[in-house]
Amino acid sequence: MNSASLKIVAIAAALAMTAGCGKKAPKELPPAPVSDGTGADAGTGDPNGGVGDAVVPGSQADFVRTVGQGRDRILFETDSYSVDAEDRAVLDAQAAWLQANPNVRVTIEGHADERGTREYNLALGERRANSAAAYLQSRGISASRMNVISWGKERPESLGSDDSAWAQNRRAVTVVPQ
Repeated sequence: MNSASLKIVAIAAALAMTAGCGKKAPKELPPAPVSDGTGADAGTGDPNGGVGDAVVPGSQADFVRTVGQGRDRILFETDSYSVDAEDRAVLDAQAAWLQANPNVRVTIEGHADERGTREYNLALGERRANSAAAYLQSRGISASRMNVISWGKERPESLGSDDSAWAQNRRAVTVVPQ
């Protein structure tokens, strides 16, 4: 036999020996991580911020529990970054929590709906986050404790393409990083 034939035979033999070595799927998958939707589990699977049944003071779970479910965000009208009376009430509750937790820093995320260009929505999201931060600052929260980021239309709350979905996506969300 020549050397090319030997190579082909060797490759065929190697393939034949490894053909039965495929990875088999497990019979049972592990359970999915538990989350309450607040992001408080920080990847631990614990919706209470990582300490059994107790909520850790200064955590995202503590923030949401104290200010109220769904009050970690304010919503805006189309093409607007104005803070209205309802938004001020939400931000007042957030400011009170931040004053009670003076060592906690927050990130304020600005979001927009899917309409408009990426650049326009990033700028609008930034103005929305800055509006929320400016209001919190007017309530005595130091600007050094707040980080502002715009996600534009990149992280929608609702995936629909209608007025209801767009209204949920026009928001500024206050997040306690873990």
